[in-house]
This record gives sequence, C-alpha cells and structure tokens, in this order.
Amino acid sequence: MLLEFKFGNYKSFRGINNFQMVAAPKQKGLDYSIYKKKIDKKTVRVLSSSVIYGANASGKTNIIGAMDVLRSIVLRGHIRNTEEPVISPNTAAYALELIPNSKLKTAEPVVFEISFLDKNRKIDYHLSIDLGNFLNERYERKIMSEELYVDNRMIFSRNDGIKYGLLSRYIPNASSKNLDGLKVVADNSLEPAELFLTNGFKNIFSPSLAKQVVDWFDKKFMVIYRADSIKLIKRFVDSQKSSMYIEQTVNEAAKMFGVVSNDLGYFVSDKDSDASLCSVIENGLNSNTIIPAEIFESYGTIRFVNMFPLVIRALQTGATLIVDEFDASIHPMALMNIINIFHNDDINKNHAQLIFNTHNPIFLNSNLFRRDEIKFVERNDDTGYSEIYALSDFGTSTEKGVRKYEDYMKNYFVCKYGAIKDVDFSSLFDNMSSEQEV
Repeated sequence: MLLEFKFGNYKSFRGINNFQMVAAPKQKGLDYSIYKKKIDKKTVRVLSSSVIYGANASGKTNIIGAMDVLRSIVLRGHIRNTEEPVISPNTAAYALELIPNSKLKTAEPVVFEISFLDKNRKIDYHLSIDLGNFLNERYERKIMSEELYVDNRMIFSRNDGIKYGLLSRYIPNASSKNLDGLKVVADNSLEPAELFLTNGFKNIFSPSLAKQVVDWFDKKFMVIYRADSIKLIKRFVDSQKSSMYIEQTVNEAAKMFGVVSNDLGYFVSDKDSDASLCSVIENGLNSNTIIPAEIFESYGTIRFVNMFPLVIRALQTGATLIVDEFDASIHPMALMNIINIFHNDDINKNHAQLIFNTHNPIFLNSNLFRRDEIKFVERNDDTGYSEIYALSDFGTSTEKGVRKYEDYMKNYFVCKYGAIKDVDFSSLFDNMSSEQEV
C-alpha cells in the first residue's frame, strides 16, 4: 500500500510536494477500507482511494508521470536514458532531460521519496538526482543521494559515500569482519548514475530485500500514464499462436457494461507477436467470426475491457492502481461501482488502492470520498509552478473550513477550493466576427 509520494523539481512542480495516502487526523465518517498498521508503537491509517482535481495544464498528469518515472528508474536500475524500445507514452520516463523544471536557470536536483507497506514491512526509498537543466541531454548525470529504510530503520544512506544501518539483519551468517569487507567492495564499485539499491546492495548485501522493493514497483505500483495507454495484452498472451484467449470474469463484466458481441478476447496471430483485442460475432450462419474490437465496439467499451483486468489484478494482489483520466469515455455509474468495490472491506480484502485524476465533478461527493481522499492541483499563473493539496487541508473551523456533508461540487464551481479556471472564449469569437465584417 502506498503511504506517500514526495517529489520536487519535476516539470511544473518545483518545491517538494507530498501526495498523501495516510488518513488525515480528526477525519470522521466513511471509514471504509482504512487499513491500520502499527509501526514503532504508532498506528498508521492508510486510505484505499484518492481522486485528483485541477484545471487543464495544472499538473495533474505530472503527478502520475512522476510516479511512472520513479518506477521506470528503479526497474532499470540507473538514471541514464534507456536504449530499449519505448513502450510507454511517458517520454520523460526514458528521456530524463525532459524532467527538470524548464523555468529554472540554475540546475536543481530532482527529488523522489516514496513510502509503502509490503509484506508487513514499511519501506521508505528516497532518491535525489542531478539531471542538469531542462533538455540538457549531454549533462553528466549523478545520483546525489539515495536512502533505504525498513520500518523506520536505516538500511543504507548514500551521499558522497555510503553509510550503513541494520545490514546484519538481512545478510545470513553475517559477521562484522565479512561485513567490513563487503562494504569496501560496495564503495569501490559504486557508479554515479547507477542505483545502489539494484546494483551494489542487491548483488553484495541482500538480494532478497532488494527483490522485495523492486517487485513492489514492478507488480504492485501499477501506474497507467495517459488514459489511452491502458493495455494488459501480455497478461493474456500464451506461447501458442493463432489462438483466442478469453477471460470469463472480464467477459461477464463487459456484458454488464453493455457489450453486445458474443465474447471479447485477445487474439494472437502467426504474423504478429502482440495480441489484439477482438470481438467474437455470430454471423447469422450459426458460426462465429473474429473481428478487431475497434471495428465493432465503442472506444469506451474498449477502454473498459482493457482497464477491468487491472482492477481485478489490483484487488487480487493488493496493488496500488494509479490511472490518468480513469473515467475517460466510461459512464460514471460504472466507475462509481468500481470505486465502491475498493471501499468495500468484504471485497477489498488485500487492501488494494485506487488513485486517479479527473475533470468529472460527480465524484466530488461527501458520500463517496472522504475529505482527505480528494486532492487538488493548482498552477500559479505568475510563477507557472504547481502545488498539490487536499480538501482536508482546509480544516473545519475557519471561514474557508470544509465540513463533511457539504456540497463539495457546488463549492468547487464557485472556486472555494481553487484548482479551477474561469474559461471564456467569447472574446475570441467576437474578434473573429469583427474581422469577417471588415
């Protein structure tokens, strides 16, 4: 479970911003799926969902993009640009010169800090990287600092060298003598652009702990950047060819959603190694025909069918599902049902989380989301910098305080919470009309 994600100097965000999934203090009501974990005699209460609002170009997608970049860096183990084929629409995850804030004249480190729960452990990983200025792809990149904590106890801290904490707990049969030797080897093999977590620490000290951290990023940090990139094709692909793979649960959900074809599935042909979503149609001659789904189904249906396995996987594994524009082209009632599933303790037994951004105000509902689950992103017109804050940050007692059961949607549209723009295009059309009359 994600506890918090901090990031700084990422695109429109300059200072450190904190995306919190820990329940705010003194929030009452809607205590669905609040997971409680005791760490160092302190109980942490973790949220099961969060929704992000903001105007166009405010920075909502940049938050999800920052998560995707950190995930990509951890999985490849370095901060060099990848030489592998780019399969993600988030170009900044592979071309890191696109990350630094473009308004800065002097280079500042890009900062990522993440905290999560996995296998009854609280894990904190911090990374600060020097990428130079925006678009400076030839800059000699360097990891400024890197830290790993387990249950609030330092495992290692990298900053002009490496300091070590409770290593002996994670190294079988470790003695002070062989630990000292391993530390010398690790220090001498440290590369400025490579993560210590996935290189020296993994290879020399604790493959099992490093694997746990990397596996969480790989399998339980499900970041979907850009709505139109949602594809779980490989989940259904088998080594066989010319075969059709249909998952019963997804098909049943699709029929509830309103799909009229007989079945939906992923087809793997002899000519193409990738699978494609297809519709199985009864052609009137008592036989079925397989055709590409985009010919027969609506865009919303295709998005739903590609997305629903992600929901299943998150609920089955206790993963954190983060989706950019989760609600694009899908009816709000279907989405509300999915949200309520994440809020249902009887179904969400593995403490999965759902995080998404949206423009749809229908989710600004005190009966659907807690105040600490509703996040806003606002971009300053003068500086161009974005900031993130929660509805619960307004408190309850001041003039701008927010109390439960208020009409959040109405208050948002009268700009009580910010993160909204008054857009008026009429002057543009007036000018066009005047020019045509002349």
